[in-house]
Amino acid sequence: MKSIGFAAFAACGLLALPLSSTAASTTPAFQLSDLQKIVRLSEPRISPDGKRIAMIVTTPDFKTDKNQQEIDLVDVASGSRRALTWKREGLGSPRWSPDGSRLAFIAKDDKSKEGQLYVMPMDGGDAVRITEIKHGVDSFSWSPDGTQLAFVSADEAANAKAIKAHDDAFQVTDNHFLTRAALTPSHLWLVPSAGGAAKRLTEGKFSLQTDQQDGAPEPAWSHDGHSIAFTRFPGPYWGPSFHSVIDTVDVAGGAPRSLVTAQAVMDPRYAPTGDTLAWMRPRGGDQNNGNAVYVAIDGHDRDVTQALARNIENYAWLPNGKALLLAGGDGTHSVLWQQPLSGKASKLDLGDVEAGADVSVTRTGALAFIGSTTGHPGELYVMNSTNARPRRLTNLNAFVDKLALGRTESIDWQGPDGFHEDGVLTYPVGYQQGQKYPLVLVIHGGPEAGSTVQFSPLPQLLAAAGFVVFQPNYRGSTNLGDAYQHAIYRDTGEGPSKDVMAGLAAVQKLGIVDSSRIGVSGWSYGGYMTTWLSGHYPSTWKAAVAGAALTDWVMDYTISYYQTGDLYFFGGSPWTAKDHDIWRQQSPIAAAHNVTAPTLIMGDVGDPNVPLVNSYEWYHALRDAGVPVEFYAYPVDTHFPHDIVRTTDVYRRWVGWMTKHLK
Repeated sequence: MKSIGFAAFAACGLLALPLSSTAASTTPAFQLSDLQKIVRLSEPRISPDGKRIAMIVTTPDFKTDKNQQEIDLVDVASGSRRALTWKREGLGSPRWSPDGSRLAFIAKDDKSKEGQLYVMPMDGGDAVRITEIKHGVDSFSWSPDGTQLAFVSADEAANAKAIKAHDDAFQVTDNHFLTRAALTPSHLWLVPSAGGAAKRLTEGKFSLQTDQQDGAPEPAWSHDGHSIAFTRFPGPYWGPSFHSVIDTVDVAGGAPRSLVTAQAVMDPRYAPTGDTLAWMRPRGGDQNNGNAVYVAIDGHDRDVTQALARNIENYAWLPNGKALLLAGGDGTHSVLWQQPLSGKASKLDLGDVEAGADVSVTRTGALAFIGSTTGHPGELYVMNSTNARPRRLTNLNAFVDKLALGRTESIDWQGPDGFHEDGVLTYPVGYQQGQKYPLVLVIHGGPEAGSTVQFSPLPQLLAAAGFVVFQPNYRGSTNLGDAYQHAIYRDTGEGPSKDVMAGLAAVQKLGIVDSSRIGVSGWSYGGYMTTWLSGHYPSTWKAAVAGAALTDWVMDYTISYYQTGDLYFFGGSPWTAKDHDIWRQQSPIAAAHNVTAPTLIMGDVGDPNVPLVNSYEWYHALRDAGVPVEFYAYPVDTHFPHDIVRTTDVYRRWVGWMTKHLK
């Protein structure tokens, strides 16, 4: 699954004047056809001199069901934009050379199905492919002098010839049940930036990447260029990844040495000057806490983010090496902080912009990120310093500004167990004060995530269909601090459900909801919450949509990829006497016989995260009990369909189901 006091609601702007019926009738609302036009920006990287930004621009093509990708270069002063690449697939990781004269990136070509490493001169000329490695490049980084690139790539199978001859049985260990071949570890290599033979730096059963991460943590060069720090996982499977450490290896060769032996550490990064090293780790080593940033200071490892006591999604060094830039959730907002190595963090003034976590900082102190607002999808923003205000450089999703959108606001309330909680409320397009509307809950996944007020297509599609949309946060969410996130420990269903129901009561007190027409929905852990709420509060719901829902903890632990991750929720295995009962008590399938709401089930056939057998269980339990239920499966191997055609279909069915049963 690895995406709530009420008293303060008036202060959140929820009593603002409604959209006029005239405006609603003359301005088109956000529709599925608009979803298909949204351009996605990612991986912004600002040049060392702060004058240019490279980023990946992804445009969906509904007719071909493919994404058209390019790396664009944006001039910071003027905002002018030009494409650096043309008709390349699998683009990723644009990275400037230390002197800003070249840009390296990963891309696929006709010769390789796997991404290879390219270097492009920025004074003119084509990109040159500099790797020829069978399993492609996963992540990389420039040497300080720009003469070499360190990269991560998976090894070839030691028994490749036997596998080709069908002598291919593999030992089951930490893999998920859809695995068809044993994974090989990923290791560190060097290649000259001008091209040439690659040199292996590490080997062994340990790995620099696992099977369920978006990308391997980037290797970190020491400032003298003599050694490289990297995240060392026990092996290529995600299950035992919580035992990761940080090692370093000499560029000249030799065995790796330990730098940080505390487990569950990741993402080592050296300060701009000197040898000070920072890394991320769950606070205090407790997997139920948020990620903290640690720095080695005077021989001691210190959590410099301890005063924030909340999950940090990403971090970067600021130029002076005396402070960090942090990205994370603060209530229903995505924010940035400046964190000195000693002292309290200060929040950056972003105005109405919600900052993406992938922030690039240059040696001039300027920073770039992808940000959005409540009414506009992601665009490229730049700040000249941490004291400046964000300035938008692109307007690639300008068409959304011409549409009528549902007004999106924060709401908070006093929840159970002493927690002050929050969520996001979106009004229906054309909302009329004094009128009551059907309500749809859209519950976020994770559970280590959070709903924010940033532009979100699904709530806007539901708002266009005439629904009030409520996105509640709940214990386990990452937006309200470690105590709130940790509270899901051994309380994965009942506690979060009380939070959601308290939030629903707060929304109902606004007088805008028709309480006889309420639906509940979500994907992944949001699907888990949907099935739990359907079985434990059956009289509340008139419809449900359960996407990629975990319904049976025991089965899920046994066959999914994150087996060890589930153990941290409960403190022990479901196959031990001590913890046997709690796994089953917290499984929605135990209360499936109570469900009455007509339910739409969706999921992906090859999902290794929440295997579809969870949904099969739920489907047969409801169908055999006479509950109206439909089940649709997508023939892809992901946790959510990423292509635009299937994404459109998911949202069409989602909105359609709620319209059929609530309108």
